[in-house]
Amino acid sequence: MTAPDDFVVIGENVHATRFVRRTDPRVGTDEHGREAIAFVDAAGTNRWLPMSEAEQQSATYLEGKIKHVRLAVRTAMSGLEPDASTALAYLETIVRDQIAGGARFLDLNVDEVSIQAPEQVEAMRWLARTVSSWTAVSVAIDSPSTEVLTAGVEEAIRHAAAPPMVNSASVERLEALDLAVQAGGPVVVTATGESGMPTGVEERVANAKHIVELAVDRGIPLDRIHVDPLVFPIAVDGASGTHCLTAYRELRERYGPEIHLTGGISNVSFGLPLRRLLNEVFLLLAIEAAADSGILDPIASPLRRVLALDRDSQPFRLAVDALTGVDKGCRAYLTAYRAGELESTDAVR
Repeated sequence: MTAPDDFVVIGENVHATRFVRRTDPRVGTDEHGREAIAFVDAAGTNRWLPMSEAEQQSATYLEGKIKHVRLAVRTAMSGLEPDASTALAYLETIVRDQIAGGARFLDLNVDEVSIQAPEQVEAMRWLARTVSSWTAVSVAIDSPSTEVLTAGVEEAIRHAAAPPMVNSASVERLEALDLAVQAGGPVVVTATGESGMPTGVEERVANAKHIVELAVDRGIPLDRIHVDPLVFPIAVDGASGTHCLTAYRELRERYGPEIHLTGGISNVSFGLPLRRLLNEVFLLLAIEAAADSGILDPIASPLRRVLALDRDSQPFRLAVDALTGVDKGCRAYLTAYRAGELESTDAVR
């Protein structure tokens, strides 16, 4: 099993989709009477990031959620003081915390900053340049848009201390492999096939082998390749957790210790309650199945805590059964949740 210090954490929190609930204790009122998010900046000063009018008019805000990274990026890029400087400090705090939590890469995503492609490109260039000025830790440029991906990689090449990671390439998007060659850094490759998403273990492994071969043909060594067999929500397909874990084992057996095996860990728990429990148990199962990399929040789920999960606890056992498809439809897990049995007993020693 991968040792904690060997596991490659791709910190996922510099991402415009991230949100905090308006009921979160960090959300309150600043000195001007505005709704705002409390944080402590790099100098140790207590500060407030105020809501913008645009954020308050968004659908997610009306649902009780604040897309705080999107808010901070938009506010910082506006240049309107003093809020722009506050937003910049807020983003720097997120970056600092991710690095302190053990992130080896910082995943940057701006897709929800705007629905306009030119504005996404501008935001990615700004974010890659800005984050690279704060740290020597490599950035991972993440976007489904090849144009946005290219903009971020080019900016990181110019300003970052180390080559950026490209997230991600697939047989449907081979340009991302070419960007990785240009950047000289690592690349996340996914098990997406020519006909779409994989439906089981065989498709995951076959698709992964195909994209790995294409990467190697371009001169990318195995130790710069992070294979994502694709983690899907178990609420949608109860077998997907087992499919992914089995794919990890087969890919490790096929490629040996050089290649990295990764995935978006939190995807597994979408649509279910107590997501942290499911995410952490799945991360432990993934590590035991040979994963040595993961796209995750190291603050919410510190690796050493994950490795210390109490396997004898009821929450742990129920989470394992849900994640591996033993608990069909997650019925036992949901019953225990409604009875308060998952919150009253922690799976962590």
